[in-house]
Amino acid sequence: SITGRYLGNGAKHFMNIFAIVLLLLVGVVFVSAPAGMITNLINSQTDFTVSMTSMVVIIFAYYIIATIVPVDKIIGRFYPLFGALLIFMSVGLMTAIAFSSEHQVLGGFEVSDMFANLNPNDMPLWPALFITIACGAISGFHATQSPLMARCMENEKNGRFVFYGAMIGEGIIALIWCTVALSFFGSLDSLSDAVANGGPGNVVYGASFGLLGVFGGILAFLGVVILPITSGDTAFRSSRLILAEYFNMEQKSLRNRLMMALPLFILGAVLTQVDFGIIWRYFGFANQATAVMMLWTASAYLLRHNKLHWITTVPALFMTTVCITFILSNHALGFGLPMQLSTILGITSSLMIMFYVIRISKGKGEIDLAEQQEVEKKTIKTA
Repeated sequence: SITGRYLGNGAKHFMNIFAIVLLLLVGVVFVSAPAGMITNLINSQTDFTVSMTSMVVIIFAYYIIATIVPVDKIIGRFYPLFGALLIFMSVGLMTAIAFSSEHQVLGGFEVSDMFANLNPNDMPLWPALFITIACGAISGFHATQSPLMARCMENEKNGRFVFYGAMIGEGIIALIWCTVALSFFGSLDSLSDAVANGGPGNVVYGASFGLLGVFGGILAFLGVVILPITSGDTAFRSSRLILAEYFNMEQKSLRNRLMMALPLFILGAVLTQVDFGIIWRYFGFANQATAVMMLWTASAYLLRHNKLHWITTVPALFMTTVCITFILSNHALGFGLPMQLSTILGITSSLMIMFYVIRISKGKGEIDLAEQQEVEKKTIKTA
C-alpha cells in the first residue's frame, strides 16, 4: 500500500507479487537449512537416526500451525526466549574464541587479505558480494515484516529499536559468525573442506561443539537453528496476510486462513526439492530487489515532504545497479551477459529510475501526521 501511494499502482502490484515470491523463498530456505542442521545434531549426538525428509515434514507442520493461529499464541509467547538463546550463542562463541588457547582470532590471515578476492573458485566480488550478504546489511525481508511487528508493539516509539535494532543485531551476529568460522578453522582451505563435507550446518556444528563443549554447543547450535525457523514461520504468515489483503478476504475464520496458506505450503514443499544453492541465490536477489523497492519508496516519501532524500536515494542507486547487474550477468540464474555490459545497463537503469521517482514526487508536498495534528491543536486553541 505504501509503495502504491508513493510510486503508483503499477509499483504496488509489482511489490505485492515480488513480496510473496520473496517470502516463499525465505520460507523454503529456512526449511531446508535448519532441517539439515537438526538432522546432523540428532544423528551425531544421540542413538537415534532421523532423515532429512522427516525433519522437513516436522518443520513444515510447525510452520502451518504458526501461520494460521493468532500471533500471540506461539510467536509472541516463545520468541523472547529464542532471542535470549540467540544472544547467549553470539556472546558465548565470541568469548570462547577470544580466550581460546587452541585458536587465535583471525590468526591465519593478514591485513592484506581484507583487500583480496579469496574465493576458492575465483568468483568476482561484484556484484555477488552484495547479494550474498543479504540480511545483516540491507534486507527487503525485514521490510515485509513491518506490518506484522507493528501490530505487536504497544508504543510507536519502539519502532526504531525493534526495526533498526534488529538489523544492527543481525549484522553483528553475521560478523561474529564470520570471525568464528575463519578463526576456528584457521584457513580458507579448512573452512572450504568443512562446507564441502556438510554444508554451512557442518561449520556451525563444528564451531559450536568445539568451542563450548557438549552442553554449550547444543545451546549455541539451537540458537542458530531457531533463527531461520523463526524467520520462516513469519515469512509464510506475512505472505498469507498479503494474499488475503490483495484478494480482500477476511482472516478471522480458520477456513479462510487455510485457503490462503495451503497453496503457499504446497509451492514451498515443491521448491524444497530444488538445489539449495540455487534457491539461496534467488532468495538473495529477491531480498535485495525488494529492499530496492522500499528504498525508492522512502526517497519518494522524503521528496514529497521536502526532506533530504539522498540518504535513501544514494543506497537505492547502488543497490539497483547491483540487482540489475547480477540478474543480467549471472549465467546460472540470469541472462549471462558480459559483466561490463551488465554493469553499464545497471547504472543506466538506476539513473532512469531515479529521474522517474524525482519527477513523480517533486512538488507534491505532504504534511507529516505529527505536523498536521500540531496545526489542528493550534487552530482549536485559537478558536
